Amino acid sequence: MTTPPYQPGYAPGYSDKSKVVAGILGILLGTFGAGRFYTGHTKIAVLQLVVSLVTCGFGALWGLIDGILILVNGGTDAQGRPLRD
Repeated sequence: MTTPPYQPGYAPGYSDKSKVVAGILGILLGTFGAGRFYTGHTKIAVLQLVVSLVTCGFGALWGLIDGILILVNGGTDAQGRPLRD
């Protein structure tokens, strides 16, 4: 097993993605899955986009709630590392 490369400026084991940015993207552009695309969760992001299109925009509530939860509880990136503050 190899160790992941060290990212200068960030604590080891933390993502280089910000939970504040992910949360705000989720709140403002959750209809398009922007917060999930930002964190690397492309399958969930595409699903958010499809649900929003199929439900004529009512699926945007998913993105809004998702963004709030990321801001409150934090989240992870696609590699499972916690988002930085």
